[in-house]
Amino acid sequence: MPDPEYSTTGSLRVQPSKQIIFLFINAVAVAALFWCSLAYGVVSLVASGVLDAFIAFDGSREHLIIIDTRLPRAVLAVIVGASLGAAGAIMQALARNPIAAPELLGVNHGAALFVAAGSFLLTAANARHFVLLALAGAGVAAALSYLISLLGPSRTSSTKLVLAGAAVTSISAALIQLILILHAQTLDEMRFWLAGSLIGRDITALGSVAPILVVGGLISVLVGPKLNIFASGDITAQSLGLHIVTVRVMAVSAVVLLAGSAVALAGPIAFIGLAAPHMVRGLAGADHRWIIVLSASAGAALLLFADLAARFVVPGQEIPVGIMTALIGIPFFLAQVRKGSLS
Repeated sequence: MPDPEYSTTGSLRVQPSKQIIFLFINAVAVAALFWCSLAYGVVSLVASGVLDAFIAFDGSREHLIIIDTRLPRAVLAVIVGASLGAAGAIMQALARNPIAAPELLGVNHGAALFVAAGSFLLTAANARHFVLLALAGAGVAAALSYLISLLGPSRTSSTKLVLAGAAVTSISAALIQLILILHAQTLDEMRFWLAGSLIGRDITALGSVAPILVVGGLISVLVGPKLNIFASGDITAQSLGLHIVTVRVMAVSAVVLLAGSAVALAGPIAFIGLAAPHMVRGLAGADHRWIIVLSASAGAALLLFADLAARFVVPGQEIPVGIMTALIGIPFFLAQVRKGSLS
C-alpha cells in the first residue's frame, strides 16, 4: 500500500482556491525576500538606494553592489530554489518516499565528479565549461543509476532505483575525494563550489542552462497528472492503463534536467528538494500537479531566505548557502521526526 500522502484519493485533497491563495502569498514572500537580498548583507543599503540603482544608476559603489553582485545572486537563488523544489517533489513521488530528494539519483555527486575531473584535466576551462560538465555529470549519474536498477531478475522498482542511486553517489564521492587528494589546486578551486554557493556566480551561465530548465519544466507539467496514478502503486497504476516505464523515464528526466541545472549554477545544495514539498503538501493535497508548482514556489522562497541568513551568521563574512541550508535542515528534520512525518 502506498503512503496515504501519495494516494490519489482521500482527505488530503483541498479546494484549488487554497492553493491559489498560498501561491499568491508565497509570491509576495519571494518578492519581499528578493528585495531584502538586494538591500542587506555585509554592506547594508537604504531602500531608496535599491530603487535608485534601477531608475537612476550612477556607477557608485552601492549601485554596483546591487546591480553587479546582489541582483544576479538573487535571480539565481530564485531559479535554483524553484528547480530544486520541483525536482524534489517529483523525486518523492517517483520513490514513493517522503524523504527522497534529487541527490538520491546521484545527480549532485555526478555533477561534482565531472566538475572536479574537468578542473583536474582541463587547464583552460572556464565557467561555461564547468556548467556543461556539471550537466553532463548529472545526466550520466542518473542514467547509470537507472541502468543499474534494471539488473537482476526482477523488474525495475522505485526501491531498486533509489538503491542504485545510492551506489552511484558513493562511487562518485570516493572518486571526488581521490581527485581532491591528488590535486591540491582542484581542492582550492572547488572548495566553495562543493559547499554550494551563490556568491560570485556568473549570471551568463544561466544562458547555457535556460533551455534545459525550460525542457525540464515542460516535462514536469506533463508528468504531474501521471504521478497521481503512479502513486497508487505499480499494479494498480498498470491496471488503470498507465505505462510505468514511461512515467519513470519522464520523472527521472525532469529531475536530472532541473536538479542538474541547479547544481551546475550553484553547486550541490541539499535540503531544498526535501523540505519544499513537505512545506506545501498539506495545502496541495495529493494532486502532484499542484505539489510540483507549489514546491517550486516554496523552494525559491526557502533558498532566498537561506542565502539572506547566510550573510549574518558570521559577523563581517558570508558563508556558502549550502552550509546554511544544512543548518536550517537540522530543526526541520527534528520537527518532522517528532510529528512522525518521515516514518
